Amino acid sequence: MNDDSACAVICTVDVVLLTLEEGVLKVALVRREHAPFAQALALPGGYIHAQDDVDAQAAAARVLRAKAGLESPYLEQLATFSGAVRDPRGWSLAVAYCALVPPGTLAQAEGRVHLVAVDGGLPPLPFDHRQIVDAAVLRVRSKSQYSSMPVHLCAEPFTLPQLQAVYEAVLGEAINKVSFRRKMDELAMLEALPGALQTGGAHRPAQLYRVRPAYRRSLSLSARGL
Repeated sequence: MNDDSACAVICTVDVVLLTLEEGVLKVALVRREHAPFAQALALPGGYIHAQDDVDAQAAAARVLRAKAGLESPYLEQLATFSGAVRDPRGWSLAVAYCALVPPGTLAQAEGRVHLVAVDGGLPPLPFDHRQIVDAAVLRVRSKSQYSSMPVHLCAEPFTLPQLQAVYEAVLGEAINKVSFRRKMDELAMLEALPGALQTGGAHRPAQLYRVRPAYRRSLSLSARGL
């Protein structure tokens, strides 16, 4: 009779940390310090600390603090990846999360974090990290059609044209200006900064916006897509 209690399951969290750099959607990778796959670029991740982490999301937030110096970015659970062959150390289970941060937020992690384009720029990744990245990018692009998700990639304050450019960078296609502004009204996630205008350049001053407090850690959803 097999003693299942002797087979310890490896429990970890992995985070797909996405940002924009020069209008290109990129994922943050870190170099692994220990075996297996020592020195390989991989997703930020780590063991769940049962004594300290109240849940898997707390573990993911801790990992981001330790490996990227980030405090409480937008964080969404993606999926659970598990099996006997994904980790050479044994049967493992990883709860994957997707985190979104604006450009420049990772400047303090320079040297520790490597930003790589999600389209055509990824190196070979250990474990099933390529599958996890692909799942996260698919999720973000799908939800960007009908939610406020891309706003978490936009540094505040911002103009509506700047936010539209972020949506277009994520979706990889142009968006009609009128349709975009109608969608922003439907989502009701933005608040104008009274008297705050962006000036300069050839265009007239543009109103500056920020995200309403209720949507800084959550999403506004629409019944239909862009």
